[in-house]
Amino acid sequence: EHLSKEHEVTALDIKESGNSMGQSQFVMGDIGDYRLALDLCRDKDAVIHAAAQVSVDRSVSDPIFDAKENIMGTINMLETATKAMVGQFIYISSAAIFGNPVQVPIGEDHPRRPLSPYGVSKLAGENYALAFRETYGLNVCSIRPFNIYSPRQDPDSPYSGVITHFVDRAREEKPLTVHGDGEQTRDFVSARDVVQMVEGCLDNPKASGQCFNCGTGVPTSINELAGHIIELSGKTLRIEHVESRKGDIRHSCADISKASTLLGYAPTIDLKNGLSELMQGL
Repeated sequence: EHLSKEHEVTALDIKESGNSMGQSQFVMGDIGDYRLALDLCRDKDAVIHAAAQVSVDRSVSDPIFDAKENIMGTINMLETATKAMVGQFIYISSAAIFGNPVQVPIGEDHPRRPLSPYGVSKLAGENYALAFRETYGLNVCSIRPFNIYSPRQDPDSPYSGVITHFVDRAREEKPLTVHGDGEQTRDFVSARDVVQMVEGCLDNPKASGQCFNCGTGVPTSINELAGHIIELSGKTLRIEHVESRKGDIRHSCADISKASTLLGYAPTIDLKNGLSELMQGL
C-alpha cells in the first residue's frame, strides 16, 4: 500500500487480505506456480519476496510443508525473477535464523544456528538468494525483521505475536498471560519501519548482496510490554504468569548500525506510540 503511492505494484498472495492496497494490482495465486510467477516477474524492476509459512509451531508439526513453502517457494521466485531479468530481489528473512544469541545486540555476522525448522527454512532461503547472486548475477539483498507488530495482525491467528495477543486480551478485559518470569526481552519493530527499510533498499546499490537486521535496537521485557498495554488501556488488568515455553529465547535485540550506515535507516515508531495506534478505540 505504501509503495503503490510512487510505484506500480503487483501483489501476489494465496488469499485476499481484505485490506486496501492503494493502487496495487492484486493477483490471487501461489508462489509455487512457476508459470504464474514468471508472468508476474516480467517487466518488473524489483521483487519483494515476503510470502512464507510463518508459524514456528506449524514448522515443528509439519516440517515438510514448511520446507515446501519457504525453501521451494523461494527458489521458484528466485528462478523466475532471474529468468525474467528482474532488476532487484529483496528477500524478507527473519531473526529466527540466529537461534539462541551468544551476544546481544545481535549483529549481522552473529552465528546462525536456528532452533526450529522455520528458522532453518528462512536461513536456507537467504542462502539461496545470495547463491543466485553469485551464480546468476541476480541483484539480491536480505532483510531480517525482529518482532514485527502491526494494527492489521489478526489476534485469532497463531502467527500473530505477543503484542497482538496482549491487545486482544486487554480488549476483552482478561488477564495478560506471561510465560515464565517475563524478564525475557525482545526488539519490537513496527511494520511501518520494516516498510521503511524495504524502501531504503529499493534501487540502492549499497544494498546489493547485503543482509540487514531490522529492529529498533531497543530491548523491551515482556513485563514492560504488559505494563505499557495496561497503562494505555486505562483498565485494571492482571498479569498472569504461566509456565515458560520450551526453547524460548531469553534475550533478543537487533544491532541496526549497518542499516543505519548503508541505508540511512532510523526507526520512526516508538513502541509506546505504536502501541497507542493499536489500542485506539479499545
